[in-house]
Amino acid sequence: MSTFRYFAGVVSLELNGEKCTGCGMCRQVCPHGVFGYDQGKALLKDRDACMECGACALNCPAGALSVTPGVGCAQAIIRSWITGDKPSCACGGDSTCC
Repeated sequence: MSTFRYFAGVVSLELNGEKCTGCGMCRQVCPHGVFGYDQGKALLKDRDACMECGACALNCPAGALSVTPGVGCAQAIIRSWITGDKPSCACGGDSTCC
């Protein structure tokens, strides 16, 4: 998944390392392999691969992750995979995208 990117450096994903218990749920549910593991805790190994789906935050029992959907617009990324075009959040401003 390393070729799938939206805009570098703008994803809203945040990891609070102090809250992380090292359960590994984030690594299990992340479809893009954003998370790694080091010294018993999760780490962001490929933050720019995040499409802000929110699976990690929803499944983190410790509340160590937060994501604000919209910046990476998962729908725009998925549409780009299908069409082969660059990701664009120019979806007309309807409620089904960004």
